[in-house]
Amino acid sequence: MTESAATSHQPDDRPGARSRKRLGYGEGREALLKAAVRVVGARGLRHLTYRAVAEEAGVTHGLVVHHFGSRDALIEESLAYAVRLSLSSSLLEPGTGEPEDFVAGLTDMVEDDADGQAYQYELLLEARRRPELLPQVRALYDEYFGASQRELARILPGDAGPAFNRLVFAALDGLVLHQLTGIGDRAETEAALAELRALLRTLGERPPENRD
Repeated sequence: MTESAATSHQPDDRPGARSRKRLGYGEGREALLKAAVRVVGARGLRHLTYRAVAEEAGVTHGLVVHHFGSRDALIEESLAYAVRLSLSSSLLEPGTGEPEDFVAGLTDMVEDDADGQAYQYELLLEARRRPELLPQVRALYDEYFGASQRELARILPGDAGPAFNRLVFAALDGLVLHQLTGIGDRAETEAALAELRALLRTLGERPPENRD
């Protein structure tokens, strides 16, 4: 589904064509990665083409060819970009050890970054078909697991084992997916999170001798 590079550097002079920007190397690359995430999140991976990304970024599609060379490279690098972005804005580790602070703002994140979240689920499924993407997807989830494990260890000293951590994260992942797809709404997500925090608070208040 890659575009031909033969005419990629020709300007688009058609009436009504979107105005193109002249961007520096670093700025152009960043804009294209952001655009790729938006395209996949909004329209699905099969719509990720040079032209779609260029139109979303407001540049010529020859710039996509210049930076990435192939659609596969664009997919892999946009995944790496999404991983870095997600980890930098993770809500899993506020560092307070307070249940009330755990994943605070999750519903806002789903609403504010819907395309970014959808992109991750698209690539998660794509990794099932393209094993070469699996290491990056696993790296993303390993970082998520690590962040939630550390915060749960603050909330539940001595109690937050890997299996419990995976259970909690799976619940959070499911809530994000449900809100993102409309299976659940914001209010339902908030209600479920309140139940999770209440459970963590109860577990954290148990006397040590009753924690087996």
